[in-house]
Amino acid sequence: MSNFIKNANWRYATKKFDSSKKVSDEDMKILKEAVRLSASSYGLQPYKIIFVENPELRAKLQPVAWGQSQITEASHLLVFANITNFGATEIDAYINSVAATRGLPVDTLQGYSDFMKSKITTLPAEQRNIWTSKQTYIALSNLLNAAAELNIDVTPMEGFEPEKVNEILGLNEMGLNASLIATIGYRHADDATQSYPKVRKSEQELFINL
Repeated sequence: MSNFIKNANWRYATKKFDSSKKVSDEDMKILKEAVRLSASSYGLQPYKIIFVENPELRAKLQPVAWGQSQITEASHLLVFANITNFGATEIDAYINSVAATRGLPVDTLQGYSDFMKSKITTLPAEQRNIWTSKQTYIALSNLLNAAAELNIDVTPMEGFEPEKVNEILGLNEMGLNASLIATIGYRHADDATQSYPKVRKSEQELFINL
């Protein structure tokens, strides 16, 4: 069995974290890099990841995250926030970054820039926001897999009120919207769910061959 499959079987959505255990700065650096290197559509990374370190802010977030204890008990709390009204400004910034990183004249990338703008900026704002929100899920998957490699627990969460999270963290003013929450840390010995057998569809149920 490969390490990847072994790690996938090991991980689960932790319900109770051991608040006395903190993820080291060294391991958090690895997890950050895993998220940074995540795939995204066109490579645009149309999101930001907010590390909520202030205990008071985390306490304020707990009631609007359905009272889930992981919000305050986990070592770290991340909010994946998609950029709202993503458009030409962000695409131009990306093109400039590509040019600088690869040592290319910006004008040689004009065709690629125009293509992206034709596909993205023409979408209604609501559709663009849905698209950028979907991109955060790809980044989350990198976090889950990298953390499992380090035997670090991550609980992905959709169970929260985005509008209220946006208000508490001031995301609206940053042009951001809370899409996902991820709590990071170490499972508590008393978390009974860690011993539950993993329930997934069988290969026959899940995959279709055409």
